[in-house]
Amino acid sequence: MSFPDNDPPHATIAAPVRWIVNASEFVLRVERRLLSGFMALLVGLVLVNVATRYAGVPIYWIDEASVYAMVWLTFIGASIMTRLRLDFSVGMLTDQLGPRGMRAARIVATACVLCFGLALVWMCWAWMDPAGIARHGFDAQAYAADSFNFLYTERTQTLNWPTWVLRLVLPLFAVCLTLHALSNLFEDLAWVPRQSRKDFPVASPDMVN
Repeated sequence: MSFPDNDPPHATIAAPVRWIVNASEFVLRVERRLLSGFMALLVGLVLVNVATRYAGVPIYWIDEASVYAMVWLTFIGASIMTRLRLDFSVGMLTDQLGPRGMRAARIVATACVLCFGLALVWMCWAWMDPAGIARHGFDAQAYAADSFNFLYTERTQTLNWPTWVLRLVLPLFAVCLTLHALSNLFEDLAWVPRQSRKDFPVASPDMVN
C-alpha cells in the first residue's frame, strides 16, 4: 500500500479519530442521497412550473419552492465537495513546492476550512439562539419581543412555512463542513489513510484543497 507524499504507514488509529472519520463518511453517504433527491425535486418543480404556466394555470408557490430547493441543493453540494476535495483551488504557488511544502500547504488550507466551519457553527448558534428560545418556553412572540430576533416569527411568502425550518440548512451545513474538514485534516496529517474515491476519480490527492 502506498502513501502520498511519503506519509508513514498508519499503525494504530486512535478511537476518537476513527469515530470522526466514520461519522464523516456516514454523513457523506446521506448527503449524496439528499443531493440526488433535491436535484430530482428541483427538476420536477421546474417542469411542473413550465407546464402549468404554458397551460395558463400557474401554481403560485412553485417559484418559492424552487428557490429553497436550490438553496438546500447548493449547501449540500458544497459540503460534499469539501469532503471529496472538489472545491476550487489555485495551484500557481503550491505547484512550485516540493512534496513537503505541498503537504504543509495542504494542511494549512484544510485547517483554514476547519476554522471557517467552527466560526460558522458559532455564528449559527448565536443567530438561532436555541437556548434563548428555550428559556422563553419556545414562545416565538415572547422571544422576539425580548431579543428583537424575529427568526421564529417569520413565515415564507407563498408556502407560508416557518422560515427557521428552511434556514436550518445553514447550521446543518456548518456542522457537516466542520466534520468533513476535520476528517480531511486527519488525512493530511497522515493520522488515517486517505479514503479511496473510485466513484469520484476527479478527486485528486495532489491538489491543495
